[in-house]
Amino acid sequence: MFAASKPKRGSRALNLGAIKDSYWGYLFISPWLIGLLALTLWPMLQSIYLSLTNYHLLETPHWIGLGNYQEILTQDKTFTQALKVTFTYVLFSVPLKLAFALLVAMLLFQSIRGMSMFRAIFYLPSLIGGSVAIAAIWRNLFGLDGAINRVLSWFGVIPVDWINQPSTALSTLIALSIWQFGSAMVIFLAGLKQIPRDLYEAASVDGAGKVRIFFKMTLPLLTPMILFNLIMQTINSFQMFTQAFVVTKGGPIDSTLVYALYLYEKAFVFFDMGYASALAWILLLMIAALTVLLFATSRRWVHYEN
Repeated sequence: MFAASKPKRGSRALNLGAIKDSYWGYLFISPWLIGLLALTLWPMLQSIYLSLTNYHLLETPHWIGLGNYQEILTQDKTFTQALKVTFTYVLFSVPLKLAFALLVAMLLFQSIRGMSMFRAIFYLPSLIGGSVAIAAIWRNLFGLDGAINRVLSWFGVIPVDWINQPSTALSTLIALSIWQFGSAMVIFLAGLKQIPRDLYEAASVDGAGKVRIFFKMTLPLLTPMILFNLIMQTINSFQMFTQAFVVTKGGPIDSTLVYALYLYEKAFVFFDMGYASALAWILLLMIAALTVLLFATSRRWVHYEN
């Protein structure tokens, strides 16, 4: 029989040191862990439970199962209107914003003096564009006596009440979204810098024009950035709230009642927290489904280096 080998002192000390280091690691990330558990996971679990109850803010929750979801999907006409407005907003604002961001990125991708200052100026609207102050300014710009109508009057155009007409109110919010193109522009600029200059020189030698180079070379090589911007801007557009709340307040006649604004009204105007929680989870599922769909279709049109 062989005697059992005793653990070496060095390995034992090493294990104790590793355990002690892990304690220090957990201690340093404890603020993040506490925030994750208390401010993210616990509220999410609560919202799942509340979405299955009939809960008004000053009353006790009553379990109704999938009653809120059934009412939303089968009886709530305002939900259908909010969904229609939101999808219209996303379908117009996201492609136009990305197209405008790419156009500006191409213009700013020049090696001339002072270009860094111009890039900072064009990025500035994205830093302040989501604030309440900018939304209020936008409301004044498109008001009946606003600057937009004053400029159009110089060309003999009759003033239009952009915000208070159902046919034009949503277009003002789409214009505000397009104006906030800075973040997408910066990502496109980074993508343009990664394209080797040798490819452009070889294409020029072969006689390719600028338009053909853009569609056959630049655009395919930028598809990973386009996919990233498309996903991020789609998610942000579905969650748009401040602009609609300040500029149009969902009107006129619910023509700008986006999904997030409808959810806010159910939760903090009518205090129907159970119904609002169900709306929030439906929004999450819609965004997740669209994200998965974009990733699934990206195999056909996104080109990577490998």
